[in-house]
Amino acid sequence: MLDWKLDFTWEILPRLLAAAGNTMLAAGGGYVVAVVLGLVFALAQRTPSRLLTFVVRELVEFIRSTPLLLQIFFIYYVGPQFGLRLSPWSAGLIAIGLHYAAYLSEVYRGGIESVPKGQWEAARAINLSTAKTYRRIIIPQALPPALAGMGNYLVGIFKDTPMLSVIGVAELMHAANSIGAENFRYLEPYTIVGLIFLAISLPTAWLLRRFETALRRNMGLTR
Repeated sequence: MLDWKLDFTWEILPRLLAAAGNTMLAAGGGYVVAVVLGLVFALAQRTPSRLLTFVVRELVEFIRSTPLLLQIFFIYYVGPQFGLRLSPWSAGLIAIGLHYAAYLSEVYRGGIESVPKGQWEAARAINLSTAKTYRRIIIPQALPPALAGMGNYLVGIFKDTPMLSVIGVAELMHAANSIGAENFRYLEPYTIVGLIFLAISLPTAWLLRRFETALRRNMGLTR
């Protein structure tokens, strides 16, 4: 029988909820970095410059082929040797943003390649610049097919934020570990952490699916 202490649960709940706010902030900040940088990576691989395409492609493959935890350690602990001194929060956001930007760049690439070639030809026929072609024609059509993957990675970032605890970021898992070590009780904090993750990730995934369906319907992509 589980030795669950209700009074201890109510005592630690405010601390865990505060840490959950930090977790959501870290996930949201990292996702914003990933969304912007992922698009930059995707577009950089479609330039006429073969050198730029090669460098970015290899960088993306390197990031995708190494663990996020290693990247967090490298940026925070090795970065200072190259003059890059960052706070745990900054290092964590950069690591998460870079890691998921590499994955989102592939999601963007798939969306861009799904746009019919006739759209490119029509843009060239009316003398649109490359920048305007992407901004007005290609990206608006590439986003709906990419939304599912983008949503999955948002949930993935949220579930990976506990890795930031290894460099001292006061997120949810870090708070649970601290509470467990202070009180020699891990059942309640770890269980509450799992429930909080479920309470956030499941509704988020549902809302993202609803948003994707609504967007595709508004663009006439579904009946």
